[in-house]
Amino acid sequence: MSDDSQAATSSPTGTPGDPSQAWVELAPDYERARAREDSLDRLVEWPAQRELLGDVTGRSVLDVGCGNGGKLAELVGDGATASVGIDVSGNFLSAPPASLEFIRGDLSELDTVPGLAGRRFDRILYLQSFGYAKDPVRTLQAARAMLADDGFILLTRTQPIRYAVEQAEQNGTSLGEEYFSTAPFSYLSGWNDQITLTKRAYTISELLNVFSAAGLWIETAIEPQLSEDARRRYPHKHAWMNKYLGILIFRLRPR
Repeated sequence: MSDDSQAATSSPTGTPGDPSQAWVELAPDYERARAREDSLDRLVEWPAQRELLGDVTGRSVLDVGCGNGGKLAELVGDGATASVGIDVSGNFLSAPPASLEFIRGDLSELDTVPGLAGRRFDRILYLQSFGYAKDPVRTLQAARAMLADDGFILLTRTQPIRYAVEQAEQNGTSLGEEYFSTAPFSYLSGWNDQITLTKRAYTISELLNVFSAAGLWIETAIEPQLSEDARRRYPHKHAWMNKYLGILIFRLRPR
């Protein structure tokens, strides 16, 4: 997943509904968009995430909100073992590697997902899926309890200033007003113009407080940008990043 929606609907009226159901419908569209040559996931997000993960040889990985599982399959190809991908859509790769297991489940109920009880993982990933959690603290606490010794959580979220910029432009307000606003707002997903996503923006301090409440500390935080070569090849993506900043990636460890 690569969106932080708190609620979503496939209704043309834009009435907020169940974000899980919206993701079931959006999943194929998202995977097609991610596969594009100029996808920011390919150009910025995944390379940065992969670097922070480091060597995964012999490591077990749990990808929470894994989409079709393509990234996890790549990690298995790089040596990860006994790995599991969870996603509500069930839109998984048809022929995954032997050491990769997929489970259809809701990340908001991670502590009750069948097949996970008693298991431990060296790396747990929330690659732009964390915003779907109904109770963010509970979701991270459940993940924390599944970490093996010396394990960590890799978590990616959209830079919240992006939402503030977009809403300030749309509403004719200021950046500060929208950054601190608690009102939900809706917009078309960009992957399917029949599906509206609804979210409430968040601040950096809110995000940090969630980590702390879940018993986690930030070992590393980065804000990856396009390489010089990518900026030259994709000036439209460079312009977008200059305006909306991109993403935040955190490597979290238990306190």
